[in-house]
Amino acid sequence: MIVGREWKEVYLPVAFEEGRALIEPAAKRKGLSVNQKRSYIEEVGQLKKKTIAAYALLGSMVVCLAVAYWIGAYFVDYALKRGNDSDPMALPAACERIQDKGRTVPAQPAAPSEDWGLAAKDGRHLAGTHFLPEKSGHCWAILVHGYGRDQRYAGDYAAEYLARGYHVLTPDLCASGKSEGQFITMGVRESEEIALWTKKVRNYDPEARIVLHGVSMGAATVLMSAAREDTVNIVAVIEDCGYTSAYKMFSDQLGVIFGLPPFPIMSFVDVVSGIKTGARLSEAAPIDAMNRLKVPVLFIHGEKDRLVPIHMMEEMYTACPTMKAKLVVDGAGHGYAMKQDKKTYWDTIFGFLDVLEGENEGNTSGRKSN
Repeated sequence: MIVGREWKEVYLPVAFEEGRALIEPAAKRKGLSVNQKRSYIEEVGQLKKKTIAAYALLGSMVVCLAVAYWIGAYFVDYALKRGNDSDPMALPAACERIQDKGRTVPAQPAAPSEDWGLAAKDGRHLAGTHFLPEKSGHCWAILVHGYGRDQRYAGDYAAEYLARGYHVLTPDLCASGKSEGQFITMGVRESEEIALWTKKVRNYDPEARIVLHGVSMGAATVLMSAAREDTVNIVAVIEDCGYTSAYKMFSDQLGVIFGLPPFPIMSFVDVVSGIKTGARLSEAAPIDAMNRLKVPVLFIHGEKDRLVPIHMMEEMYTACPTMKAKLVVDGAGHGYAMKQDKKTYWDTIFGFLDVLEGENEGNTSGRKSN
């Protein structure tokens, strides 16, 4: 092989000049045979082909990654982003397709209230409302709203707890209501926020016994929050129509709304959601938190829930290691168990909580002043 000066003076000129006439004169000037020159040209040609193929492959990979990111970003914004060009507070576009348009904001409780606020770990302002019962005690309920809703939608639930002597806190989750944030994270950031709210309640009432009650995404949120080590003073969880996994739920809805298969789109969405929101969609998985639960759980589900199939509740019920009970409401769709059979709904909840109160020596019932 020829190297050094001869490589520069002979091989390179020949490699990048065309025509047979250039080969022989160059060979004669440098004492190289025509066969040597031809052999080199063939080697250079092969190298050029390999280089072009490598750049083509790299270019294709870049294009594929760009397309994958664009697809993921589109669906992340569609499902999780608050605000649009005309309204910075607009709900995510997917809410229009998923939510029940017949659901209206219920009347707010006729009870004294005060605005509460705190700072999230990333500095965002979080807003909530504290409703006070007629006779103040140590029983508390934190009521957690669902996807695309805000704290106002907990008003009719709050009234029931207040009537039984509970303090009630109704927080706005991230990117909802008056709380700051651009992206919903389906329970990941939200569960961190509920942990912070429990600490605020404890600061207000060190003897507080807190029930976490959530509906839909709120149910997923309270389950994930109850499994956290930094969630304090909780005594029970009321889980109403929560999903096992936001990833699985959205995978199913991708087919319902767009007629598209989950793979590979949901894989793109999962990665991009982590980039854009700081939490991957696959992290919003209450089923993975079941083995860390340490408080009793009441599972509630509508028998005709088409958004979150009832088998998801059954999976979580089976996986729950603590004291548990379940209520399936006949004929109820997603988030409508309470409206479908209000008496059974609340009798079951407060019966469950009364049993827990009875098992804790020194604690009085949540229906009484403390």
